[in-house]
Amino acid sequence: MDNDLKMIADAIRNYAGVYRKKPIKDVVDKLNQTHRFGKQLPNFGDDAAVIPWNGEYLLLAADGMMTGLLLNESYAAGKAAVMVTVNDIYAMGGRPLGLVNVLASGDADQREKIVAGIEKGCRKLQVPMLGGHLHPDAPDSQPALSVAILGHAKNLLRSHLATPGDDLVVAVDLEGRAGCRSVVSWDANSGKTSDQLQKRLETLPQIADEGLAHAAKDISNAGLVGTAAIMMENSDTGATIDLAAIPKPDALELAQWVMCFQSFGFVFSVKPDNTSELIDRFEKRRITAAAVGQVTDGHTVELLGGGASKILFDFSTDEITGIRYAGGS
Repeated sequence: MDNDLKMIADAIRNYAGVYRKKPIKDVVDKLNQTHRFGKQLPNFGDDAAVIPWNGEYLLLAADGMMTGLLLNESYAAGKAAVMVTVNDIYAMGGRPLGLVNVLASGDADQREKIVAGIEKGCRKLQVPMLGGHLHPDAPDSQPALSVAILGHAKNLLRSHLATPGDDLVVAVDLEGRAGCRSVVSWDANSGKTSDQLQKRLETLPQIADEGLAHAAKDISNAGLVGTAAIMMENSDTGATIDLAAIPKPDALELAQWVMCFQSFGFVFSVKPDNTSELIDRFEKRRITAAAVGQVTDGHTVELLGGGASKILFDFSTDEITGIRYAGGS
């Protein structure tokens, strides 16, 4: 198992979905200087910006699609652009209000497929695409698509409030299939109705409203373990993660599963007294949830398996995003 742990740890550390996040800190440090002009809450790695508004919160997020996905799987890229931004809002305990997009595509056939994918994603997730901007003269080899979303929440799930002693819980939909060819992914949306998708996503604002979790984050292109590690980095904590406890579909090997992008997948930091209740909320919606580790009072993310252990990240020296909770918020 020692060799398996080392292989998985090395693969995660060198995975593009993880190491490509390193430049984020320089951008954030520069643009944080503009925050004095707004009334937003401090952001330590949240999936969406948080703006207090009339006793509640507005949530604002944006995402961009990889060029390779747009070129090779245009329709899937359009759907994914909606999905990832909607997930960002629900991950914060919110509900989406609407989207806008910026699309650059000079190929009419490609553009038609991207827009069809956007329309399909909006219809399935029941969110409106309200407007945007089109560049119809972009070079054929350089399409681009970015989507921004506005949502609202009564109560929040933040990504930087993982607390030592908490259980680390994951919630994943194993009723899916391997997704896009351009990226390692798991598609748990196709084949489900809008009502089914809404019912499982509604679990997140319910968890926020009832205070069942200290922190949450959706499983992004960093993968399940990478996303959990980012939460620990944001929270200035450590964690142990038991690879054998991670729920996994038969269709993927463990190393693939812990690094793949998921259309529905979330990581939570949960007070142990609430763990059973949180897991039960998902299980009632046919979502598999399990405690896979603990949040620790330290700076290392450690993988466990077969009686062995391997340090994945030591945040006293390592950085993924470099964004850490500064305290006092």
